[in-house]
Amino acid sequence: MSAARPRTPLRTLAAVAALPLLLTACGYGSQSNDSGDQAKAASGAKKLSADSVKIGYFPNLTHGTALVGVQKGLLQKELGGTEIKPSTFNAGPSEIEALNAGSIDIGWIGPSPSINGYTKSKGKSLRIIGGSASGGVKLVVNPKKIKSLDDLKGKKIATPQFGNTQDVAFLNWIAEKGWKVDAQSGKGDVSVVRTDNKITPDAYKSGSIDGAWVPEPTASKLVAEGGRTILDESDLWPDKKFVITNIIVSQKFLKEHPDVVEAVLRGSVKTNKWINANPEKAKESANAALQKLSGKALPADVIDPAWKSIDFLDDPLASTLDSEAKHAVKSGLLEQPDLKGIYDLKPLNKVLKAEGEDEVDDAGLGAK
Repeated sequence: MSAARPRTPLRTLAAVAALPLLLTACGYGSQSNDSGDQAKAASGAKKLSADSVKIGYFPNLTHGTALVGVQKGLLQKELGGTEIKPSTFNAGPSEIEALNAGSIDIGWIGPSPSINGYTKSKGKSLRIIGGSASGGVKLVVNPKKIKSLDDLKGKKIATPQFGNTQDVAFLNWIAEKGWKVDAQSGKGDVSVVRTDNKITPDAYKSGSIDGAWVPEPTASKLVAEGGRTILDESDLWPDKKFVITNIIVSQKFLKEHPDVVEAVLRGSVKTNKWINANPEKAKESANAALQKLSGKALPADVIDPAWKSIDFLDDPLASTLDSEAKHAVKSGLLEQPDLKGIYDLKPLNKVLKAEGEDEVDDAGLGAK
């Protein structure tokens, strides 16, 4: 993308939207596929206001709530006779397209596509209704070339994609160091090399990059190749938490089927509770789901550290989504978006209250 082209909200938002989000064995793409792994609605069980609910998510560790919740039937249990129809996606834009087309009703997705989908529709397409995961992003470097963070100057560091969440975070970190990098070309005091997660480990092995600011499990794959984690992005955020996965819903579906939305959220809350109470079993469940979806399970030296670095939670961490948008604006990748109304956390807070959990905050970005 040429630096000489004018920066418009649509173009920059479209760039920011292409969040690959921790791809495991898959690359970027626009195809959706039925996961074939759902628990069937119980025969004779009472249906809610819809016969089925179409759920989208990625075959990624940060979508562990959906992976585990579908595989173990924890989401289906809350829906009774309303059947889950899951689809998996390889990239955020394709999931947003599916939501807009009515091909899915509810989705697990990252912050950048959430912002993009909401802004491009002028606030009419989706709402963020819950959180799912935090963390799982690291700066991994070649220890022979980089001994300290100051050694990054003059080096080639990969991020997953132009304008994606990790790209924005790295550019913001560079700016805070006082270094200069042209956001669009990636050239400057540090060379920012936009590289698909699926080929980053090979690029590292070949020496064409000196490190990478990447999500899991790519970070742990690099460590398995001899890389060293020099920075965990969680350390840069208050309370070491920042949103990496949201739950979104079509505004139309939310209006027409609030009971189904509430049931999915109840299932998500219970799944996160089970994951946190049973981390080893949950990790095995997620890896089994990944194997079925992608054809290949992650090895222990990758999934073990990767899983530990992800926090599964219900709070969407709304203030950090707002901060991520501001970082993108500051970096020159995004025009100032109007995010007012992007959240509707009333259904989630109803569920949390019933479960005896603390309610969560929308950072002033909630729908009226």
